[in-house]
Amino acid sequence: MLIRKTGLVPGVILKRYKRFLADVELADGTVATAHCTNTGTMASSWEPGDAVLLEASSNPARKLAYTWLACNRAGAWVGVETGMPNRVVAEAARQNRLPGLPGLHSVLTEQKYGEERSRIDVLARDARDRCVYIEVKNATLRVGDLACFPDAVSLRGAKHLRELRAMVRLGHRAAIVFFAHRGDVTGFDAAREIDPDYAAELERARDGGVEILPLAVSLEARREPGGAWSLAWDLPGVLPWVPRM
Repeated sequence: MLIRKTGLVPGVILKRYKRFLADVELADGTVATAHCTNTGTMASSWEPGDAVLLEASSNPARKLAYTWLACNRAGAWVGVETGMPNRVVAEAARQNRLPGLPGLHSVLTEQKYGEERSRIDVLARDARDRCVYIEVKNATLRVGDLACFPDAVSLRGAKHLRELRAMVRLGHRAAIVFFAHRGDVTGFDAAREIDPDYAAELERARDGGVEILPLAVSLEARREPGGAWSLAWDLPGVLPWVPRM
C-alpha cells in the first residue's frame, strides 16, 4: 500500500452535472452535493445507482462538504479523484517502488519545464543521476478490457508529449504514466476513436525515446468498524500496451 484514506462516507450516486457536481444519497437518506474533480466525460466510470465513496472536507467553511473519490462499477472500484494518481506515483517514486522506473531519488513535484511553459507532475533522478521527467495521466475510460486515454480530445495532453520528447532530445529521460485507475482492465491503449491525433503523438513519443508506462492500479476499499470506509492505493505492475488498429 502506498497511500490510504480512512473515514470515508458511503453513498449512492444519483447524478453528475455541471462537470464539478455530483448528487449522492447518503446512508441516512439525505442527499449531499459532492465536488467532482474530474472535468472529463467520465464515460464508463459511473452510472446512476452506483455505490460511491466520499471524503469529508476538514474545512467547515467549504461550500461543498464532500469530495467524490471512487465509484463501484459492477464490483470493481474506479478512482475518479484526479489528484490521487500524481500523489500515488510520487510516493511510489520516493519509496523506489514505481514499476518500470527503479532507482529513482530526489523526487520533486509540479516543477516548471519546457518551452511550452508546462509543469511536470514528477521530476526525479535515476541511479545514473539523470533527470527523469514523469507525466501522469488518469486513465479511467474502459474500452473492452482496456484502460484508455483520453476520454475527450486533449490538446493539452499532446503538448505534454511533445515536451517529453524535447527532454529526451536534451539528453534527459522522460516517461508518461497512464494510471489505470480501475480494477477491471488488463491492458492499455490510446483512445484512438476519440482522439486519433493524440494516439499518433503517443507513438511519436515512444519512437522518440519517451518511456510509455501503463500502470496497473490496485484500489482496495474496506468497510471499517462504525460504518466508515477506507481506500488504499498500490501499484502492482505495468500493463501491456495493446494498440488497436
